[in-house]
Amino acid sequence: MEFKDYYATLGVSKTATDKEIKAAFRKLARKFHPDVNPGDAAAELQFKEINEAYEVLSDAAKRKKYDELGANWRMYEQAQQQGAGGGAPFNVRWTWSGAGAPGGFRTMTEEEVEEMFGGGDESPFSDFFRTFFGGGAAGPAGGRAGQRARATRVPRDRRGRDVEHALTLDLEDVLQGTVQKLSIQHGGQARTVDVRIPAGVTDGARVRVAGEGERGSGSGSSGDLYLRISVRPHPRFERRGRDLHTKVRVPLTTAVLGGEVDVPTLGGRQLRLKVPPATQAGQVFRLKGQGLPTVGRPDDRGDLYAQVDVALPAQLSAEERRHFEALRAIEARKQQEGRTAS
Repeated sequence: MEFKDYYATLGVSKTATDKEIKAAFRKLARKFHPDVNPGDAAAELQFKEINEAYEVLSDAAKRKKYDELGANWRMYEQAQQQGAGGGAPFNVRWTWSGAGAPGGFRTMTEEEVEEMFGGGDESPFSDFFRTFFGGGAAGPAGGRAGQRARATRVPRDRRGRDVEHALTLDLEDVLQGTVQKLSIQHGGQARTVDVRIPAGVTDGARVRVAGEGERGSGSGSSGDLYLRISVRPHPRFERRGRDLHTKVRVPLTTAVLGGEVDVPTLGGRQLRLKVPPATQAGQVFRLKGQGLPTVGRPDDRGDLYAQVDVALPAQLSAEERRHFEALRAIEARKQQEGRTAS
């Protein structure tokens, strides 16, 4: 079984506080996010590892199991969900008939369980035997000769399973954050859940909603709901990380002589952009702090980049044509003078 050191993945010590774990996760997530490293398979894999580590270490119950069991913690969690009927040797009462079983019940030793399920390193349960039995307690006198074991499942509380749900947002939702009303159905029962999505969430992010997964059995806790986020393309703005990119139409005369133009923002405001004389088509201007926020830090925003799209006149009046012809004559004279001088 592969052991993943989640503390090493996040670069924190085993005694790290929740705050330190969260800070380390945010720093690494920003560094390896696919939006920041497009087409980088190694960065994408690292980003997945970081998310997996944070999912475990940010959950107190999962972190406790991980600290206690190490590589076996995930198998233990699955076994707890499957129950004894799924083949996991937990929460099972082993009822014995024959000599040496006071009251009809006693705890089985590791050797006895291995005899039933198969022992040695090849056994799928061997890691669990060593972890939970630790060699086993000695059984009553009389040995196992002539005894026959049978396992009966004891009803117990069980945690509900985690559930994943796809959620598509508009870019405006990413800017402001949003509360989404979701209809969740498990086991034939439907319920409505209000889910708050933080501002700045990224495309492909996995948002955890604690306790909104499948209901547990008995008094067992509910599982969690995980929302896989996707963001719809916007007709005017392109997202690149926290920055936004757009095009702004600039009249030809403004591009040549200079002036001001309106630049729309994602929030609906219009900003005035000062265009210097002789601005070229395709030139890009930065409007600082008009991009998308960082999750958890709404005032920490990216920038808006406006690319100049020079608007040529669709038709000319007679007066405009005279001016353009005069301008052409000036340009032709300057070219002739340049050739003469060379």
